[in-house]
Amino acid sequence: MSGAANTTPGAVPEFKQVMGHPRPLWMLFMTEFWERFAFYGMRWALALYIVAQFFGGDSSGEASASKLYGAYLALVYAAALFGGYVADKVLGYQRSILLGAVVMAAGLFMITVPSETVFKMGLATVIAGNGLFKPNISTMVGQLYSTGDERRDSGFTLFYMGINAGALIAPVLTGFLAENMFGGSSEMPAYKAVFIASGIGMLVSLVWFWVGRVQLQGIGRPTAGAEGLGRVLMVAVGVLVAIPAIYFLLTIDANNLQILLTALFVVLCVLILREGFANGAVARDKAIAMLIIFAFNVLFWMFFEQAGSSFNFLAQNIVERDFGGWTFPVGWFQSVNSLAIITLAPVVAWIWIRMGRANPSIPRKFGLGIIFNGLAFLLLMIALSSMVDPQTMKIPFWTLFMVYVIQSVGELCLSPIGLSMVTKLAPVRLVGFGMGGWFLSTAIGNNLSGIFASSVSGEAGMTVASAQAGYTFGFWVLIGAGVLLFLIAPLIQRLMHGVK
Repeated sequence: MSGAANTTPGAVPEFKQVMGHPRPLWMLFMTEFWERFAFYGMRWALALYIVAQFFGGDSSGEASASKLYGAYLALVYAAALFGGYVADKVLGYQRSILLGAVVMAAGLFMITVPSETVFKMGLATVIAGNGLFKPNISTMVGQLYSTGDERRDSGFTLFYMGINAGALIAPVLTGFLAENMFGGSSEMPAYKAVFIASGIGMLVSLVWFWVGRVQLQGIGRPTAGAEGLGRVLMVAVGVLVAIPAIYFLLTIDANNLQILLTALFVVLCVLILREGFANGAVARDKAIAMLIIFAFNVLFWMFFEQAGSSFNFLAQNIVERDFGGWTFPVGWFQSVNSLAIITLAPVVAWIWIRMGRANPSIPRKFGLGIIFNGLAFLLLMIALSSMVDPQTMKIPFWTLFMVYVIQSVGELCLSPIGLSMVTKLAPVRLVGFGMGGWFLSTAIGNNLSGIFASSVSGEAGMTVASAQAGYTFGFWVLIGAGVLLFLIAPLIQRLMHGVK
């Protein structure tokens, strides 16, 4: 699960305290909980629905479904760049969140329509709404605390738990509804129930924030002179114009989208490097270190984000899910990551503290994250090569379950420090561009995840052989990258000039 940026304004109102934190934190916690419920409630079903609805259940549609899923995730991250700018310069955070929630809810209900065109237009609408919502509610959490407030980090930790709690519960509930409503079953889930439940969750998030925003005492309100509804109308028109453009990006070939995202990323990198060189050797070195880590971040998410694409097809077709007449729903696997994050985050944090001065550097933590991701693929390699039941041609249930757990350990090593690292390494005048680079590197990784997943399925759909070949490739790339990062970590650390 993605983290949140720490942004604090100049003055902080005197808030009523609840459980040791400003009262609005809990309102934002529940707003984010329901938004993440909506987002993750439908995420697990997307690729499966595309194959079932638009390819008649034919496995040959898996490759196309994976590419569309990867493009969708990539554009969600890319849209966050523009949503943050709109909130900062045009609309204010509160109105951006409210408008984003309305747009997201509309998109979620649109994808219930069994038309491929309307479905993709609905995804484009969700992307546009998420761009306005997600980065800005995270920013508002930081605005509840003064710069020196020691509770700040624990406040973000609590907020992060809200993200994971919503992501944990959503697949369980929507997976259950898909098999028990509108004539659905374990063999043919009714995905319409998934999308409706997600849309309702988004409406709950909207109402929760609408009612609770009075607690913020002006935080996130438009700046003086920008309070009129004209700006809201202007941004709404901009969103309506953006949705067809996003739809176009969803319909082009994933390789062409990759070229576009990469070109945008290169431009950002050039601007960051130019600013770094202009500000002396230390700023130059820090910028170079940051960009090196961005490259490894792409690789991590390329393979981590198989969860909604190839791992779903693996679960559906090759993992033994039958337990004495009851079948474990495919969507429930998506909750394992959140369960592992909630359970293991305190353990990992305790380990870092106990290690004291031996605590790994930022590059080595990134390396550990990539290596753990690789170990998850190693388990799949072993399962697909030596644990396949010759009668059912399926691998044991526990193997995929543990893949998600192992990947979650990798995520805990890498993801929580990403945004914090950017704020410390980016040139002072281009921290926003640094954040853009982080989100774009993640977007590129997500789009590549769809391209990789499509190769795992191949033209005819996933088989034991195609999965083994694909995941073997993933293992060697990840282990190679992780080892390389470990080897060059001292060099990167020197370039960081004491940043920890």
